[in-house]
Amino acid sequence: MVEASEIREHMEVIGADGAHVGTVDHVDGDRIKLTKKDSGAQVEGAEGAHSGHHHYVSLGLVADVEGDRVRLSATGANAVLLEEEA
Repeated sequence: MVEASEIREHMEVIGADGAHVGTVDHVDGDRIKLTKKDSGAQVEGAEGAHSGHHHYVSLGLVADVEGDRVRLSATGANAVLLEEEA
């Protein structure tokens, strides 16, 4: 089990397949808050309804911390579907 303290600001969050999911803003309780900069852009494009605000990923999806990357147990496409909003 990965400890939340291992996850740091600006780490890249990737899916089990290596696909970019987002960038860590910070850990907020039992979730990783992703930066607004790239949060949701992969859902509906840069101007879509899911862009421009923070999204969250459950710590339960974290499989491992590898250097400066947080690897999830779900693929990138599935992880994006599991993202939560505020």
